[in-house]
Amino acid sequence: MRNVSTLLLASERRAISGLAGLYASRMLGLFMVLPVLALYADALHGATPLLIGVALGVYGLTQAALQIPFGLLSDRFGRKRIIALGLVVFALGSVVAALADSIGGIIVGRALQG
Repeated sequence: MRNVSTLLLASERRAISGLAGLYASRMLGLFMVLPVLALYADALHGATPLLIGVALGVYGLTQAALQIPFGLLSDRFGRKRIIALGLVVFALGSVVAALADSIGGIIVGRALQG
């Protein structure tokens, strides 16, 4: 039986690694925060159970709402460019959420991450 790594070109291995890293960071942003956000959010200014739920759900909501428009943009402007733009917006959302001291800031940061 042949080694799988010999079946792929170096560029294919790099592309797969990059996409796997991208997917892992997106899933980390969604699932790593879920268990602790509800506990942490109680201490934030203006937090209510409804707004904590919005903060938890807005990530998936914006991701679902923007997948088709970003897909269309990637067809028009190129996949690498749109993926890079998405990563920059994701990083910006992470910074906004990390620096937030109110539930509104968390909601905005999570929406940008989505």
